Amino acid sequence: MSQAPLVLVDGSSYLYRAFHALPPLTTSKGLPTGAVKGVLNMLKSLRKQYPDSPFAVVFDAKGGTFRDEMYAEYKANRPSMPDDMRLQIEPLHQSVIALGFPLLCVEGVEADDVIGTLARSSAAASRPVVISTGDKDMAQLVDGHITLVNTMTGSSMDIEGVKEKFGVAPEQIIDYLALMGDSSDNIPGVPGIGPKTASGLLVGVNGGLKELYEQLDIVPTLPIRGAKTLPAKLEEHREMAFLSYQLATIKVDVPLDVGLDDLHLIEPDREKLLELYTLLEFKSWIDEIQRDAKRVELKASADVVPAAADLLEAMPATPVETNYTTILDQATFDTWLKKLNAAKLFAFDTETTGIDAQQAQLVGVSFAVEPHEAAYIPLTHSYIGAPQQLDRDTVLVALKPLLEDPTKLKVGQHAKFDMNILANCAIGGDPAQGITVRGIAFDTMLESYVLNSTATRHDMDSLAKKYLDYDTVSFQDIAGKGAKQLTFDQIPLEQAGPYAAEDADVTLRLHQALHAQLAAIPSLASVLTDIEIPLVPVLARIERQGALVDKDLLGIQSIELGDKMVELERQAFEIAGEAFNLGSPKQLGAILYEKLGLPVLKKTGKGQASTAEEVLAKLAEDDFLLPKVLMQYRSMSKLKSTYTDRLPEQINPRTGRIHTSYHQAVAATGRLSSSDPNLQNIPVRTAEGRRIRQAFVAPKGYKLLAADYSQIELRIMAHLSKDEGLMNAFRNDLDVHTATAAEVFKVELAQVTSNQRRSAKAINFGLIYGMGAQKLGKDIGVDTKTAKAYIDVYFARYPGVREYMERTRAQAADQGYVETFFGRRLYLPDINSNKPQERAAAERTAINAPMQGTAADIIKKAMVLVDNWLTESGLDAKVILQVHDELVLEVREDLVAAVSEKIREYMSAAAQLDVPLVVDVGVGDNWDEAH
Repeated sequence: MSQAPLVLVDGSSYLYRAFHALPPLTTSKGLPTGAVKGVLNMLKSLRKQYPDSPFAVVFDAKGGTFRDEMYAEYKANRPSMPDDMRLQIEPLHQSVIALGFPLLCVEGVEADDVIGTLARSSAAASRPVVISTGDKDMAQLVDGHITLVNTMTGSSMDIEGVKEKFGVAPEQIIDYLALMGDSSDNIPGVPGIGPKTASGLLVGVNGGLKELYEQLDIVPTLPIRGAKTLPAKLEEHREMAFLSYQLATIKVDVPLDVGLDDLHLIEPDREKLLELYTLLEFKSWIDEIQRDAKRVELKASADVVPAAADLLEAMPATPVETNYTTILDQATFDTWLKKLNAAKLFAFDTETTGIDAQQAQLVGVSFAVEPHEAAYIPLTHSYIGAPQQLDRDTVLVALKPLLEDPTKLKVGQHAKFDMNILANCAIGGDPAQGITVRGIAFDTMLESYVLNSTATRHDMDSLAKKYLDYDTVSFQDIAGKGAKQLTFDQIPLEQAGPYAAEDADVTLRLHQALHAQLAAIPSLASVLTDIEIPLVPVLARIERQGALVDKDLLGIQSIELGDKMVELERQAFEIAGEAFNLGSPKQLGAILYEKLGLPVLKKTGKGQASTAEEVLAKLAEDDFLLPKVLMQYRSMSKLKSTYTDRLPEQINPRTGRIHTSYHQAVAATGRLSSSDPNLQNIPVRTAEGRRIRQAFVAPKGYKLLAADYSQIELRIMAHLSKDEGLMNAFRNDLDVHTATAAEVFKVELAQVTSNQRRSAKAINFGLIYGMGAQKLGKDIGVDTKTAKAYIDVYFARYPGVREYMERTRAQAADQGYVETFFGRRLYLPDINSNKPQERAAAERTAINAPMQGTAADIIKKAMVLVDNWLTESGLDAKVILQVHDELVLEVREDLVAAVSEKIREYMSAAAQLDVPLVVDVGVGDNWDEAH
């Protein structure tokens, strides 16, 4: 008998994990497919890895199992299977069979039991077994013949691996699970015993559950926290512990209709696969099947048709061989430098010691000029035994003219990061001597984002899988994870070289795939080349410039926020009539719902009354006092932990400034977001939020200048809707909220009160965001009927707005997307959903997205115009922040007037709408003053 291992796949485990962990995919008709694709990818990978092995893919059967009869509450707390997952089960099963894998579903038991039975049978015959699963319960099966692999993470677990992970041997895993329980399966265990205590008890008694209960008298002497209280706890829950043991035990004697000899792979049913892949819209796999079929057809006819043989020779082999080089000598480097200089376009990537572009150190650079051919130049790998590498500064000096030449076109994946790393590379140890990369013609992250912002995540691994059907080597595969993860300079070149070269190669291949799709849609190609790509170097400069903050002022604010939190906590205790932990959902739920009797608006997955922020916000809106105090407390806590405590820690020691990171490919609408720190979420309507802005200061001799578009989304609404009333208000420079109030409340402009203007403002913005009468009524303090009457009057006075909304809903439903003024598309997968709630949400997005997206495009174009002007003029002024519709600049005091005038000019010229773009400019010693 062949000693290729028997491979047993836990199909149910992978279905759940793929559904929850991978990006959701749907067909053009709304059929969910993401989990199917994830599981099939894993199976294809396993088949390549174990080509000579027998296989079984095992799924849970419908209906209950013997464990439900044993314990009625077994798995009772699991939420019902989502509809989108249920719809994928049948096509997944059919696809598995069509691929040639034996598929097993046995009624009355779980997939684990079937796998356990097959594994033990094979091990008894001395045949090795590989169980592919992500389920920790399976660790009980591991022995000298049986190993676990997690295909999604690439990790494996043998006997020593089980001991390292769980602290106990495989034969103690059932006892371990019986003690600590399993919340996912609702196995009760012994309350209060967690993983460390469970392993400590079993190691301490050198046995299992039976030995533990026979030696309860020695438990207090064990080096376990709270050991003295454990015997009573264990005795109290003895019966439940032994029941849990039975529930956690995988059966290894399930009667099966198949034997080990029946579990052989067969040839895929290509006709059936083609039918399934067409239904599921797996285009790359359809192409693969058709290529294979064509190759077989050509091979069969090659003897009589010479041209067919020629064509067969010209077709690429599958898989394609890669030619990756790690450059360690000058001659090879010189050869590649010539290749790069001669290339019309090349891909490049940097490898670094971290992901903070302002502090990470350059480790190496990779390049690709042709698909499947790439090179990595290591510069600072420093592990023991690392080979001699080329001199770092010599290489960088040689690369500098090439990378700085704007005529040498380049493509990157998230090229902004690489640009910042190279700008900070400090050749010769001089911080001022970096490489200013020019000639970024394409960025695959942005190509994917512009093509369809919601289709996938836009990192390289996700894009390679979606557009190339290619599994990249992940960083964790070569560096490990967690506290023991290596930095890139510690990774041996045998692994680091191919990994880094692959990055450049895949970037080039992705560009070729994505560029062709974008070229077919000129409006999207224009968004990429006219908006997104020119913005990359602008954002890179803003990130490197950073913003100055007053560390001492932030410290004072932290103390003040802490004092306010103490006072709010005191108020909460007073309202509740007792002290409790404001951060404990359990204690808070008991106070809100059991003691105070507040209405339960939402429950958690475990059936508990929810204390989530959205629930507290709704209760606070209904004038319940404790939720109001709790919302204030959480707001203060968030400001303190996120900003006043954290910002001083984020000051870069090299520059003395805060350097946020801007993200172009996150928000679906095209808006920029930021992180580390996130400056988009500092509240501007609260005194505490404004005080945080006061800590962003100008250096001596400079001022901060804030330039903000005035009511830009309403102006875009006027342009898109062509409503004469709205357009006239903006053309005549009227206050649009006052104008709306005059129309809705039927009064003269001069007679509009501040309350009426405030209500009109809520209507103007509320309708843009799809607000209904009930929510509007709450916001402006009227009943729902009155609010609906206001909305009706609004649409009567501004009929173009209603027509725009109706037209947009219809267009979105028809074409599946909406567009901004500049042609950016936002796809709406739920626009034709048969679930009213999902469809309504998609319709609201359809109405709002063109306005948000157009506003995002305008501020991006403005940033490029302003940056070009500042670069060409050489003035001592720099953009340091971008937040929503606002730019913040650091300007030398004597230049403030001139810069203010030019900023208005360039920002107003960013788009030609049917109504004027108005820019408000403020100046101050800090951001709050300027804003």
